Amino acid sequence: MRMRDEFGAPERKFHRPETGLVLSEGSMIVGYASIFGRPDHGGDVVARNAYAASLEAMRLQGRRVKMLWQHDPAEVIGVWDEVHEDETGLWVKGRILTEIGRGREAAALIAAGAIDGLSIGYRTVRSERDAKGHRVLAEIELWEVSLVTFPMLPEARVAAKGEDHDELDWHDIAELFEDARQSLSGV
Repeated sequence: MRMRDEFGAPERKFHRPETGLVLSEGSMIVGYASIFGRPDHGGDVVARNAYAASLEAMRLQGRRVKMLWQHDPAEVIGVWDEVHEDETGLWVKGRILTEIGRGREAAALIAAGAIDGLSIGYRTVRSERDAKGHRVLAEIELWEVSLVTFPMLPEARVAAKGEDHDELDWHDIAELFEDARQSLSGV
Protein backbone atom coordinates (compact mmCIF):
# COMPACT_ATOMS: atom_id res chain seq x y z
CA MET A 1 0.00 0.00 0.00
CA ARG A 2 1.46 3.36 -1.00
CA MET A 3 0.67 6.48 0.93
CA ARG A 4 1.43 10.10 0.23
CA ASP A 5 1.02 13.10 2.45
CA GLU A 6 -1.49 15.03 0.38
CA PHE A 7 -0.62 18.37 1.97
CA GLY A 8 3.15 18.08 1.73
CA ALA A 9 3.37 19.03 5.40
CA PRO A 10 6.93 19.19 6.74
CA GLU A 11 8.12 16.24 8.72
CA ARG A 12 11.16 16.00 10.94
CA LYS A 13 13.19 13.16 12.35
CA PHE A 14 15.56 13.66 15.22
CA HIS A 15 18.68 11.59 15.57
CA ARG A 16 21.33 11.67 18.24
CA PRO A 17 24.47 10.09 16.83
CA GLU A 18 25.59 7.17 19.01
CA THR A 19 29.17 8.39 18.88
CA GLY A 20 28.21 12.03 19.21
CA LEU A 21 28.38 14.84 16.73
CA VAL A 22 32.03 15.45 15.89
CA LEU A 23 33.31 19.03 15.86
CA SER A 24 36.82 19.68 14.57
CA GLU A 25 38.87 22.70 13.59
CA GLY A 26 36.38 24.89 15.44
CA SER A 27 33.60 24.64 12.87
CA MET A 28 33.69 21.34 10.91
CA ILE A 29 31.01 18.82 11.88
CA VAL A 30 30.31 15.29 10.72
CA GLY A 31 27.72 12.72 11.67
CA TYR A 32 24.68 10.73 10.62
CA ALA A 33 21.46 12.69 10.23
CA SER A 34 19.45 9.51 9.63
CA ILE A 35 19.97 5.76 10.16
CA PHE A 36 18.46 3.19 7.80
CA GLY A 37 16.28 0.28 8.84
CA ARG A 38 15.57 1.22 12.45
CA PRO A 39 11.99 1.80 13.53
CA ASP A 40 11.59 5.09 15.35
CA HIS A 41 9.20 5.72 18.22
CA GLY A 42 6.52 6.84 15.76
CA GLY A 43 6.73 3.56 13.84
CA ASP A 44 8.63 4.92 10.82
CA VAL A 45 11.61 3.25 9.16
CA VAL A 46 13.81 5.01 6.60
CA ALA A 47 14.67 2.63 3.73
CA ARG A 48 18.04 2.48 2.00
CA ASN A 49 18.21 4.85 -0.97
CA ALA A 50 15.25 6.88 0.33
CA TYR A 51 17.24 10.08 -0.23
CA ALA A 52 18.80 9.16 -3.59
CA ALA A 53 16.34 10.92 -5.93
CA SER A 54 16.22 14.05 -3.79
CA LEU A 55 20.01 14.31 -3.52
CA GLU A 56 20.40 13.74 -7.27
CA ALA A 57 17.78 16.40 -8.11
CA MET A 58 19.56 18.89 -5.85
CA ARG A 59 22.91 18.06 -7.47
CA LEU A 60 21.50 18.56 -10.98
CA GLN A 61 19.97 21.90 -9.94
CA GLY A 62 23.18 23.05 -8.25
CA ARG A 63 21.49 23.24 -4.84
CA ARG A 64 22.57 22.04 -1.40
CA VAL A 65 20.82 20.68 1.64
CA LYS A 66 20.47 23.59 4.07
CA MET A 67 22.06 23.62 7.54
CA LEU A 68 19.60 25.22 9.95
CA TRP A 69 19.45 25.91 13.65
CA GLN A 70 16.46 24.17 15.28
CA HIS A 71 14.59 23.86 11.92
CA ASP A 72 14.22 27.63 11.71
CA PRO A 73 14.44 28.69 8.02
CA ALA A 74 15.52 32.16 9.16
CA GLU A 75 18.52 30.66 11.01
CA VAL A 76 20.91 29.28 8.41
CA ILE A 77 24.08 28.61 10.43
CA GLY A 78 26.37 26.86 8.00
CA VAL A 79 26.74 24.73 4.89
CA TRP A 80 26.70 21.00 4.33
CA ASP A 81 29.67 20.31 2.05
CA GLU A 82 28.94 16.58 1.77
CA VAL A 83 25.62 14.78 2.12
CA HIS A 84 25.33 11.20 0.96
CA GLU A 85 23.86 7.83 1.74
CA ASP A 86 26.13 4.99 2.79
CA GLU A 87 25.40 1.56 4.24
CA THR A 88 24.44 3.07 7.62
CA GLY A 89 22.33 6.05 6.70
CA LEU A 90 22.47 9.69 5.65
CA TRP A 91 25.99 10.95 6.38
CA VAL A 92 26.68 14.69 6.54
CA LYS A 93 29.82 16.80 6.75
CA GLY A 94 29.72 20.56 6.92
CA ARG A 95 30.96 23.83 8.30
CA ILE A 96 29.30 25.98 10.91
CA LEU A 97 29.76 29.62 9.92
CA THR A 98 31.38 31.11 13.00
CA GLU A 99 31.39 34.52 11.29
CA ILE A 100 27.74 34.83 12.27
CA GLY A 101 26.52 35.07 15.86
CA ARG A 102 24.33 31.97 15.94
CA GLY A 103 27.12 29.96 14.28
CA ARG A 104 29.56 30.95 17.06
CA GLU A 105 26.96 29.95 19.65
CA ALA A 106 26.29 26.60 17.95
CA ALA A 107 30.00 25.76 17.70
CA ALA A 108 30.51 26.61 21.38
CA LEU A 109 27.51 24.50 22.42
CA ILE A 110 28.69 21.52 20.38
CA ALA A 111 32.24 21.82 21.73
CA ALA A 112 30.85 21.88 25.29
CA GLY A 113 28.67 18.82 24.62
CA ALA A 114 25.45 20.77 25.21
CA ILE A 115 24.21 20.16 21.65
CA ASP A 116 24.75 16.84 19.94
CA GLY A 117 21.64 16.21 17.90
CA LEU A 118 20.83 16.28 14.22
CA SER A 119 17.35 16.38 12.73
CA ILE A 120 16.13 16.22 9.16
CA GLY A 121 13.37 18.34 7.63
CA TYR A 122 11.72 16.59 4.71
CA ARG A 123 8.56 15.60 2.84
CA THR A 124 7.55 12.00 2.37
CA VAL A 125 7.23 11.28 -1.36
CA ARG A 126 6.53 7.55 -1.17
CA SER A 127 5.93 5.20 1.74
CA GLU A 128 4.36 1.82 2.42
CA ARG A 129 3.44 -0.32 5.41
CA ASP A 130 5.52 -3.35 6.26
CA ALA A 131 4.28 -6.57 7.88
CA LYS A 132 4.92 -5.12 11.35
CA GLY A 133 2.83 -2.03 10.64
CA HIS A 134 5.79 0.35 10.33
CA ARG A 135 5.59 3.12 7.77
CA VAL A 136 8.62 2.50 5.56
CA LEU A 137 9.81 5.77 4.02
CA ALA A 138 10.88 4.65 0.56
CA GLU A 139 11.44 8.10 -0.96
CA ILE A 140 12.07 11.34 0.89
CA GLU A 141 12.43 14.88 -0.41
CA LEU A 142 15.15 16.21 1.88
CA TRP A 143 15.00 19.93 2.63
CA GLU A 144 17.40 20.50 5.48
CA VAL A 145 19.48 19.02 8.27
CA SER A 146 19.35 20.97 11.54
CA LEU A 147 21.43 21.09 14.67
CA VAL A 148 19.00 20.61 17.53
CA THR A 149 18.87 20.79 21.31
CA PHE A 150 16.58 17.85 22.02
CA PRO A 151 17.36 14.87 19.82
CA MET A 152 14.86 12.61 21.61
CA LEU A 153 16.86 9.33 21.60
CA PRO A 154 19.77 7.75 19.73
CA GLU A 155 17.22 6.44 17.21
CA ALA A 156 15.61 8.56 14.49
CA ARG A 157 12.16 9.81 15.44
CA VAL A 158 9.33 11.93 14.09
CA ALA A 159 9.37 15.18 16.02
CA ALA A 160 5.76 16.21 16.42
CA LYS A 161 4.05 12.80 16.43
CA GLY A 162 1.55 12.59 19.23
CA GLU A 163 1.67 16.30 19.97
CA ASP A 164 -1.51 18.33 19.69
CA HIS A 165 -1.18 20.72 16.74
CA ASP A 166 -4.18 22.16 14.99
CA GLU A 167 -4.41 21.76 11.21
CA LEU A 168 -4.03 25.46 10.44
CA ASP A 169 -0.57 25.54 12.02
CA TRP A 170 0.63 22.59 9.91
CA HIS A 171 -0.78 24.11 6.74
CA ASP A 172 0.96 27.41 7.50
CA ILE A 173 4.23 25.59 8.10
CA ALA A 174 3.81 23.51 4.93
CA GLU A 175 3.14 26.67 2.96
CA LEU A 176 6.27 28.32 4.39
CA PHE A 177 8.45 25.35 3.40
CA GLU A 178 6.83 25.09 -0.05
CA ASP A 179 7.45 28.80 -0.67
CA ALA A 180 11.07 28.37 0.41
CA ARG A 181 11.48 25.29 -1.81
CA GLN A 182 10.03 27.10 -4.82
CA SER A 183 12.19 30.13 -4.15
CA LEU A 184 15.31 27.99 -3.93
CA SER A 185 14.48 25.99 -7.05
CA GLY A 186 13.57 29.08 -9.09
CA VAL A 187 10.00 27.90 -9.70
